[in-house]
Formats: sequence, C-alpha cells, structure tokens
Amino acid sequence: MKREAGILLSISSLPSHYGIGCFSKEAYRFVDWLEAAGQSYWQILPMGPTGYGDSPYQSFSTFAGNPYFIDLEALCKKGLLTKEECDAAELEGDPGDINYGDLYNRRIPLLHTAFERSSHKKSAEYLEFLQANEDWLPDYTLFMALKDANDGAAWTSWPNELKIRNPEAISEAKERLARQIDFYAFLQYEFLAEWGRLHNYAAAHGISIIGDIPIYVSLDSADVWASPELFQLDENNVPKQIAGCPPDGFSAIGQVWGNPLYDWPYHEKTGYEWWIRRLLNCFRLYDSVRIDHFRGFDEYYAIPFGEDTAINGHWEKGPGMSLFRTVLEKLGPRDIIAEDLGYVTDSVRKLVKDTGFKNMKVLEFAFDSRDTGSAADYLPHNYGTNCVAYTGTHDNETIRGWFGSITDEERAAVRTYLCDKCTPDSQLYLPMIALILRSTASLAVIPIQDWLGLGNEARMNRPSSIGTNWRWRVPGEALSEELADMIRTETESFGRA
Repeated sequence: MKREAGILLSISSLPSHYGIGCFSKEAYRFVDWLEAAGQSYWQILPMGPTGYGDSPYQSFSTFAGNPYFIDLEALCKKGLLTKEECDAAELEGDPGDINYGDLYNRRIPLLHTAFERSSHKKSAEYLEFLQANEDWLPDYTLFMALKDANDGAAWTSWPNELKIRNPEAISEAKERLARQIDFYAFLQYEFLAEWGRLHNYAAAHGISIIGDIPIYVSLDSADVWASPELFQLDENNVPKQIAGCPPDGFSAIGQVWGNPLYDWPYHEKTGYEWWIRRLLNCFRLYDSVRIDHFRGFDEYYAIPFGEDTAINGHWEKGPGMSLFRTVLEKLGPRDIIAEDLGYVTDSVRKLVKDTGFKNMKVLEFAFDSRDTGSAADYLPHNYGTNCVAYTGTHDNETIRGWFGSITDEERAAVRTYLCDKCTPDSQLYLPMIALILRSTASLAVIPIQDWLGLGNEARMNRPSSIGTNWRWRVPGEALSEELADMIRTETESFGRA
C-alpha cells in the first residue's frame, strides 16, 4: 500500500500582498515548500466566489471561481494595472488577517480597471474558454450582473419577472447589462488561466491537489436561480424545506444551514446530469475531490422553511448508490474522499463502503466524552487503510487549542493513549501529529496550523458563527526551511515521503 502525506491550507490563507492569499508567487513558493517537506498533497477549501459570511461553503456558484484569488501582480505584468494603483488601494492590512470588506470595496474596482484595459476578447483562448464553459457561464455572469444592478440583494428579493426568469425580462437584462456581464466573464477567464498554471506547476513538482465541494449550494446562487427545478422549491421559487442537522450533544437546537434541498427524484430522471457536470468540472480543477457532508447522500435532514431551529426537522432518504453508480458509469473511477463525519449510521457506513471512496478519520473526535457511540472509530488503532486521517479539519479547533479546551478527564485519556506523561502541553501537538502519521491510513493530511503548533487564534472556522471566520493567514516567515526539514523527517520516519 502506498503511504502518503499532505497539508491542509486554504488558498485564501497563503501569504501574499494585497489582502488575501491568491495565485501569486507565494503560491508557487508554497508548492516548492511542500515538495521540500516531502509532501504529496495540498488540500484546499472550496474556490467558489464567496457570499454571505465570506464562507467558501456558501458560494454564488458551484462552477465559478473566486475573483479574489486573481493575482494583481500578474495583471500588472500584463500591463492591465500598475503597482502604484495596487498600492494606492491600501489592501496590505494585517498580514495574518483577511478584511473581506476591503477586498469588496477596493480589490473589485482594481479588477474592473484591468478589465477595461484588457484586449482578451480578441484572443482565440478567450473564445475557447467561452465555448468550454457555456453550460454554466452565461447564467452565472448574468446572475452577478443582475445582483449588482439590484444593490447586491439576493435574487429571491428581485423584481418578480427577474426572479422567475421571464424570457422578455431576461433578454432585456442581457442587453442592458452586457458590459457588466462581460466583466464577470473576464474574471472567470483570468481565474481559470491562473489556476491552470499553478495546478500544472504543482503537478510538475509531484504535488496533487485535493479540492473540496459542499454537498449543498447556497440559496442565493446562480445554480438555484437558473435551475429551480433541481431543488425543492414551490411554484414561487420559495424553498419548501432547507438543510441543517438535528439537535445533538453539541447543540440542543441543532443547526439551520438554510441551503435548499435537492429534488432527488428529478435528478434521477435526468440521469443525474447536473451532478455529472459538477463533478466533471471539479476533476478539471483538482486531482482528488473531497465531498462535504457525504452522509446527506444516504439520508438528509430536512427542516421546514422559515424555522429558526432544527428541532422540527426530520430525516429523508437520499439517492444513495443510484447516484454513484451513475458517476462511475459516466466518469469512470475517480479519487473521491467522502466526508462521513457527524451522525454516522450503519447505512452511511455501508454507502461509503459500497462506493469504495476513502472516508475520513479525525483524531480530535476520538477523545470526546460526549460521543459514546462512534468516538472509538477515530482512535488510530481502529483505522483501516482506505481512509484519510487528520488531526482536525477547517471546522475544528487547532490540535493545540483543542487540547487546552477539553476536560481534564479527556486530557488524561489523550496522554494515556500516547503513553506520554512528560511532554509539556504546549508541545503535545507533535506526538499527536505522529499518531496520525504512523496510522494505517493511506493518506495523512495535517492542517498547517497544527504543524506550526498554533492555538485557536489560528482557527479557520467556528461553525454556527459569523464575523471572524475564514480570515486566518499563515505568516510568510513561518514556512521556513527548518520547518520543511522537520516535516520531511517526520514524514519519512513513517514511510509517507
């Protein structure tokens, strides 16, 4: 069995100039650093354009890319911007933080300036790009142009003729907003060109990319607006039910996510055409794909629209193997990671096993005294080989922060499992990483925050909260040659380099 290792770091968290990690020279340096550290994989978060709450899991499109990731320095090299213009936008800010308000107010105007100066429409490559993405690009660009014309409001509050896509109103909008529609097409052209170069560079250096897709799409998205028939909406395009998760030991009222639920019988009638297109697009962008909330394909939790809590929700049956048999028939074998965390039942376990996909193991879950059912599944001695092992994910505390927040009883259980009574708390993250690396999992992925031994000040996301999430960035000096050497030594020690 091949044993490999990787590091989890969002594109947005890369060090770079101008306010957010992007496809800049620092991204290429990170690939070099991964190679030096003996890693085989770089796992990222979803790359879609972020909407409410700045979450990459609530995007305006499941097909489009985030324009914030376009490298302003690359646009300067093309003569579309000047360094003086970029500097004048004052986007530098705190190198360890992302100010999304500044990005929207100052970075987007810079991209507009680059668009106005560009001659991209004359190039053969641009025409090829339009043809290659004609299944989603026209709807997305019109959606975004209409959103701008309606002061950023969600499409559910647009004038009714636009909300229901009246043909005459849509035709008029396309003509009236043609320039802004072109702008959004230009952004996607630049995004895909830059990502393609970075992805190819990673491949040339032996680094595979693990992408991430949410199971659900945002209600305020081009996907729902353009194709309401794919979702459980009424005749006025209002959701009948929305997604979430039930009350449990972590939350007495559960979680209301607000995403519209799929009309699975309709998807089945179409041969899951939308899902096939979605996954095919993902495998153009990534080498492997992690599917978030995989258990929702077995059963999904449905909450009546308008409810403030998940208490009155109920479980409904998902498409199960019907979908994944079709995926296999249409796409052939693909490297997919099933995020099977949370409330896992025997039927979920069977679905993951039947697909043959790798599932996920998270060390932090192994010592949760509130979970009397499945905690033992996350102890490394219980792992199989067809899985991906993590210390934690983007939704968890950092491993150091987690160890400081759990109970005394749980801390004692960790030390007993490690056979380690002496290592200071501040350094215990290293033997915990070693637990994951020495496990039988075919792939071990460690968040960069854990390799750096950082506390919860470096946490990426706190579920069910807004305002402070998705903002953390790694300091450039932290990705040192010494750290790469240490990671390579550890990775080699456990046969994963």
